[in-house]
Amino acid sequence: MPSLSHAYRDAFPACEGRAYLNCAAVAPGSTRVRAAINAWLDDHVARGNMASQDWWARAAEVRARTAELIGAAPEEIAFVKSTSHGLAMVAEGLDWRSGDEVAVASALEYPSNVYAWKHLADRGVEVRDIAVVDGAVTPEAVEEAIGPRTRLVAVSSVQFASGHRTDLDTIGRLCRDRDVLLVVDAIQQAGAFPIDVKTSGIHAMAACSHKWMLGLLGIGFLYVSRDLLPHLRPTLVGWYSVENPFAFDGTRFDLRTDASRLEEAAPNFPMVYGLGAALDMLLEAGVANTATHITTLLDRAAGALEAIGCEVSPAPEHRAGILMIKPAAADVDALAEACLERNIAVSVRRGRLRLSAHLYNNENDIDALVDLLRDPSPNM
Repeated sequence: MPSLSHAYRDAFPACEGRAYLNCAAVAPGSTRVRAAINAWLDDHVARGNMASQDWWARAAEVRARTAELIGAAPEEIAFVKSTSHGLAMVAEGLDWRSGDEVAVASALEYPSNVYAWKHLADRGVEVRDIAVVDGAVTPEAVEEAIGPRTRLVAVSSVQFASGHRTDLDTIGRLCRDRDVLLVVDAIQQAGAFPIDVKTSGIHAMAACSHKWMLGLLGIGFLYVSRDLLPHLRPTLVGWYSVENPFAFDGTRFDLRTDASRLEEAAPNFPMVYGLGAALDMLLEAGVANTATHITTLLDRAAGALEAIGCEVSPAPEHRAGILMIKPAAADVDALAEACLERNIAVSVRRGRLRLSAHLYNNENDIDALVDLLRDPSPNM
């Protein structure tokens, strides 16, 4: 059976002549996504909106495919423009009371999953910090942070700056036992490693598609559980927020009961088409197969890098698609520049190189980075 990289690499022209190991920042675009967007544009140019029923039908399919990716129902999915957008909709839509608390690891989380909660200070909501342990949000630290006024725990499923994979199942049980909402930033996991919102007891989860979902900047999803939906007030409403959106008389205002109530107008159809093409590819490849492929590559990288004196993290049992690398001696920023010069795409996060592989990567990509770190430029 051919490897995933053999089957899909040609769909990512940015990988030709490059070791693209940076999808934790922005994944390369695929020809499939481009073709889907162009198909919508061609239809729009050729026929205006005379076949707009096809656009809405495709949007419904993409909504269902998104739900399939995370173990949700289509009625629990809203399209959003970014992870920040989705998290902010949850933060601004809940009926907060003065003195409520949100538990979040402010020192570790990506700012989107901090600022949304700090912005509630003028409504009397306080941020209760979760202690960080070796770049991780652990169940024990979450349990310690939950107090009698804690109403919500916000975590990332995988931490962007450490690569540590969060134990969502255990944290979900903690939150359920204490009647606390669990909200998850899944941008560093959704699409590449399995995630099941029901098994983990997640109440709301957001992710943009431009990283591990192999989609685009500007389109993502917000999952809101059936139980939470009635309690989440839309921050914006428009013609599409209501039960009969195509009845344009404006005389009835009955909000939809599904997650579409959070979408005030028509979706960004070209972006939805692009997202659909990315999801079709991910589900065709199989998320479990993709996770195995990525894990194999990262294990290869970790072994080779440790052999030349690099420190790597997180440990295999806490690893998803990210490997953090601390070289033995060379300056990390200089190494990042050398990577760029040699067509190796990586990132620097908090003093370490960040390697992030996906289904289009192969062993040669890993070996190119290892070779550079083994024998960096004399100027370093």
